[in-house]
Amino acid sequence: MMDEVEFRKAADAAIEELKQELYASEDDGNFEVEEQAGALYVIFEEPEGKFVITPNTPVQQIWISARSTSFKLDLTTEGFVLSKTGEKLGPLVKRLIEEHTA
Repeated sequence: MMDEVEFRKAADAAIEELKQELYASEDDGNFEVEEQAGALYVIFEEPEGKFVITPNTPVQQIWISARSTSFKLDLTTEGFVLSKTGEKLGPLVKRLIEEHTA
């Protein structure tokens, strides 16, 4: 396990990169992105919903609460990855948004 400072740097960088990707697709995606206290919120009007993306420092994961499910991504050499599917943070969030708005 890495120390807390190293984890926070990696998590902050990953969330910042995701935030920029989401901002770029906000208009086309029918959602809004908000950032509060280190967490990202993806808010949908139609159909109504909200995703919460937040680092969980004690367990060194990024957690996504979306579509009534919790997704826990581990930090690997490839970045933050959902071990069950092998999806990285950005592609996973993109898929979840597409499923929500379909």
